[in-house]
Parts: sequence; structure tokens; C-alpha cells
Amino acid sequence: MSFLICLGALAFLMFVAYRGFSVILFAPVAAMAAVALTDPTAVPVIFSGLFMDKMVGFIKLYFPVFLLGAVFGKVIELSGFSRSIVSAIIRILGPSQAVLAIVLVGAVLTYGGVSLFVVVFAVYPFGAEMFRQIGIPKRLLPAVIALGAFSFTMDTLPGTPQIQNIIPTTFFKTTAYAAPILGFVGTAFMLVVGVGYLEFRRRQALRAGEGYGTGHTNEPKTEGEATLVHPLIALLPLVVVGVANLLLARMIPVWFGPNATAVLVEGQPALTLPTASVAAIWAVMGALLLGIFTVFLFAFRRVAAQFAEGSKSSVAGALLASLNTATEYGFGAVIAALPGFLVIRNALSAIPNPLVNEAISVTTLAGITGSASGGLSIALAAMSEQFIAQANAAGIPLDVMHRVAAMASGGMDTLPHNGAVITLLAVCGLTHRQSYGDIFAITLVKTMAVFFVIGFYYLTGLY
Repeated sequence: MSFLICLGALAFLMFVAYRGFSVILFAPVAAMAAVALTDPTAVPVIFSGLFMDKMVGFIKLYFPVFLLGAVFGKVIELSGFSRSIVSAIIRILGPSQAVLAIVLVGAVLTYGGVSLFVVVFAVYPFGAEMFRQIGIPKRLLPAVIALGAFSFTMDTLPGTPQIQNIIPTTFFKTTAYAAPILGFVGTAFMLVVGVGYLEFRRRQALRAGEGYGTGHTNEPKTEGEATLVHPLIALLPLVVVGVANLLLARMIPVWFGPNATAVLVEGQPALTLPTASVAAIWAVMGALLLGIFTVFLFAFRRVAAQFAEGSKSSVAGALLASLNTATEYGFGAVIAALPGFLVIRNALSAIPNPLVNEAISVTTLAGITGSASGGLSIALAAMSEQFIAQANAAGIPLDVMHRVAAMASGGMDTLPHNGAVITLLAVCGLTHRQSYGDIFAITLVKTMAVFFVIGFYYLTGLY
């Protein structure tokens, strides 16, 4: 019965997310309903002492990353830098490589720190226009954008500042650059297999005589390129974020030592934090701040004129995204405390290989919640100590555990109820029936890449 209560709570949350309801509202409802069915008297204590504690703890750690990432993405958008990058890559590769061009556009923007949602809005107008001119079916465009923005630059490439690559750092005491060789191997797998599949689908449509299609909604109106800044200037803030993230991740432990301390008033107790638990977060925050400053340096007038309104929308987006994930984090902590979760954990623990165990656990929970960061948070909050113990016993570096966990979070997360998928289809003016099949194919490629990387590690020992 306890096992069914856990499954029921997870199924309910997945259902309401699929139906478009807010998980901020229904995650605590689902969690407390599960507690009530287990022990009604425990509901108020679990809500205040566990759910809210974990939710607020997540916000305390990660909200600055959400906020600065949203602001950085907004200033990149307001400055016109994103449009310049998109236009330059498409111009360089040419129309014959339309699929690869759009994938690389999304990859450059997300690896540079731009929010996945911002990338969708930035890339779509150019992708749609390119597909229309060449005669590629528009229904393939969401999958192409998803491969570029929701896959290897989200959680696989070492150093990516996306939240899915940052969350494991606090559990495994690693950096965003953990296991770089495995990251590059996974990236190559996704890029080759993903682009190969999309090219196959494009040629298949061409042989069938299918063109761009008619009667589409939300068709873009692209602006001319005369006012675009030079692409090298547009790329500079992204380079600054990447380089600064790498340097700060290495230097912060040197500057602060094992413990970071601060005393504002002489004679008062010092505030102390373990440096390893916050170094990666501080590195990303510092890198994003430098990226924002760089955008202002080169496009002050254009950004400043719109920053007041633009920053409001970015702050609202950061609040919504962080609260969505934080409530799922709190939900996961409650589910992990229930008797029924022991059945799930024991079943997953029966998988003898630590990396396979971690990969299946993370990607399963990411699929259930429809969120990479949510599923990753739930899995690591509940089972990170177990994963670490298994890794130490097997002699597996925690950097490898970090990379596998991050990649697995971006595996089955993009099921139909995933928020990014729903947003992507809405922006493209398409439906699940028209385009989700190809998005799911990319989801399968992402999931296979995790196990490909695990196999590569065991064959070579490289990470």
C-alpha cells in the first residue's frame, strides 16, 4: 500500500503538469496527500519541517543562478546579440546545412548561458524563415531546436552554466567542468546521432514531396540584418561567461581555502561556509555578472533603454522557474521520507552498477516530473549519499557521478508534459500531434548517450 501511495503521488503530479496546472500549487498538494494517507497527524509537521525546509533550501542555493541567468539572457536578447549570432552561423554554413546550422545556433546560445526558453524565442524566427525558403517541413523545426538547446549544451558539455550542470556540484563537491572527456564524448554522440536522424527525416520528407507546409500559425516576421552588431562582438559575452566560469571555479577554493569565513563586526562570531559546497555556484554567479557587464559595455544605449521593462520579465521568469523546481525539490524530499519510497529505492539499489543505478534513477524521476532539474534534485536529495558510497566502494570518481547524473537528467525529462516542450511547440505554432514524435526521438538519443558514456568510461577509464 505504501508503494502505491508513492506512485499515486508521482502519477498525480505528472497528470496535473500534463494538463497544464502549476506544480507550485499542486506539488505540495500531492506531497501532503501522500503524507495524509500514510499518517494524517504528520501532515503539518512534514509540511513545515520538511517540505518548506527543502524548498527554501533549494531557493537559497540556486535562485541567484536562475536570476542572473535570466537577466543575462534578457540583455543578450535586448542588445540584439542573439540575433547577430543566429544570423552569422546560418550565413556561414549556408542553406544546405540548415539543420546543423540551427542546432549550432541553439548550442552556442545555451552554452553561453542564455536560458533555454530565451533560446527558443531567439532561434525560432530564423529557423522558420530558413525552413520556409528551403522547403523543409516546419513540423521538424521543434526537434531541431530541441537538439541544439535541450541536449548536450544543457547538461553534457563541461562548463555549461545551465542549472542541470550546477545542481550536482553541491552534492558531489565537484565543479561545472567535471569529467570533461566524458562530456565531449557524450556531446559527439548526441550531435552525430541527433543530426543524422534529423537529416534522415528531412530527406524522407523531400522524397515524399513534402514542403514547408501551409496554414501555420505564429509565423515570424524577421527584421533586416543592417542593424546587427558584428558577430564577434555578440559572441564576446558568451566567451566571457565560459572563461570566467572556468577560472573562478579553480581560483575560489584557492582564495578562500577549505572554509570561507566573514566577520563584519570585530569580536562577533565569524560566518563560515564550506568552500566546496558553494564554489561552483559562486563561479557561475561571478561569470554571469561579468557576462552582463560585457553586454552593457558594448551595447549600453540599446540595452539601457529597454532594461527596466526587460528586467521585470526576466525576474518574473526566474522566480517562476526557481519556484517550480524548488517545489518539486520539496515534493521529492517528502516522497523520499515515506515508507513506500524505501521499496522504490531498494528496487533501484538492486541495480549492481553504481553508474547505471544513478542514470536510471535520475532519468526516471526526471521523466515522471517532466523536469530535468526537478528530477535531478529529487534523485540526488534522496539518494546522493547512497550514490557516493557506491562510487567510493567501486573506485569511481565523483566527477564521473556528476557527469552521468547531469546527463541522465536531460534524458527522459522531455516527455509531453515537460514545460520546455510545451513552450517550444507554442512558440513554433505547432501541436504535439504534428511535432512531438521527432522531439521524442531526440529524447531517446539523449537517453542512449548516457549509457554510451558509461560504456566508454568502463572501456577506457578516461573521464
